[in-house]
This record gives sequence, C-alpha cells and structure tokens, in this order.
Amino acid sequence: MNLRRTLLGMALAMSALGLAQAQNAATTAPQVKFTTSAGEFVVELYPDKAPNTVENFLTYVRDGHYNGTIFHRVINNFMIQGGGYDARYMEKPTRPPIKHEGAEVKAKSGPTNTVGTIAMARTNNPHSASAQFFINVNNNDFLNHSAPGGQGWGYVAFGKVTSGMEVVNKIKQMPTGAGGPFPSDVPQTQVVIQSAALVK
Repeated sequence: MNLRRTLLGMALAMSALGLAQAQNAATTAPQVKFTTSAGEFVVELYPDKAPNTVENFLTYVRDGHYNGTIFHRVINNFMIQGGGYDARYMEKPTRPPIKHEGAEVKAKSGPTNTVGTIAMARTNNPHSASAQFFINVNNNDFLNHSAPGGQGWGYVAFGKVTSGMEVVNKIKQMPTGAGGPFPSDVPQTQVVIQSAALVK
C-alpha cells in the first residue's frame, strides 16, 4: 500500500512538473522591442510553432541588423514591411535564406496572417526569406500557407504585436510615394527602426 501511494505521489509530482514546465514555456516566449522614429512596439515570437524562422529573426536582432533600417513599403489595409534597407535606401547584406516553414506552422496550428502578426517577406522563391519582415494590418488570409486561391506556399507568420499596435497603425496611415529605388508605397516621412532588441 505504501509503495502504491509512493508511486502515485511520484506520478502526480511528475504531472505537476510537466504542467509547470509547459506553463513556463508559454510565458517565456521571446519578445522583441522595436524603437522607431514613429514610436515603440513589441512583438512576441513563437519558437514552438516556427523554430527555424524565429531563430533566424532573433539572430538578426542579436546582430543589430535591424538598427538603422527603415519601413520601406507601407500599404494601408495590407501590411508594413521593413528590415532590409537603411535610411539611404541601401540594401543591407544578409545571411543565407532559410527554408520555408509554412507547412510545419500550419500543422502545429501556428499563427496566420491576421491583424498584428509578423511574418517573413520573400521573393517568388518560397525558400528566399532572409531578414525582411512585414506586419499585417489586415486579415490577409490569402497569404496563408495553401490558402485556396492564394499564394500556395504562403508567408510564414511567426509572432504577434503584443503592445504598441497604435504605432503600427500610425505607420500604416502615413502618406506614401516614390523613394529610393521604389516607385511607390514608400512613407514620405521616413520611419527608421532605431533599435530592435530582445527584452524577454
């Protein structure tokens, strides 16, 4: 009887430990604070859903890559895109592109391209994402992986704005036009990312 009680106690303790670890993991998602010329916002990242994409993004954050870059493409009711060009519209060098994780994120019921989520930008090659990212300011279902009638591979969302969405909304409403090598969609008041730093 004592052995049975001991085994039961051990099982309950292990179960509680597992629950605590899961809760701890849920509350320790990495957070990155963006300080921009338009204000500050924070994004929470989901490495349990998109591990390679999150690690790639955090590597750029740790390296200071985003410091001094601009939001060079802004389309109201769609998204704001940045992380690739400096204030002189010079493209910054990047590390090799990463493998697209859309199918894995979808299988894990990860984030989709809804208002406030952050996703990786890329070319028509699905495996071409490197440093550039965008923040959805609309529910862009057609950007999701295997969305019917959409982009097929889609764009990998890997986190969400948790504070400062009013700053994102301020940026999305800025007047745009030509700038640098781009004929349109460039904020006429430049929005500079002064720093992007891991805060949690």
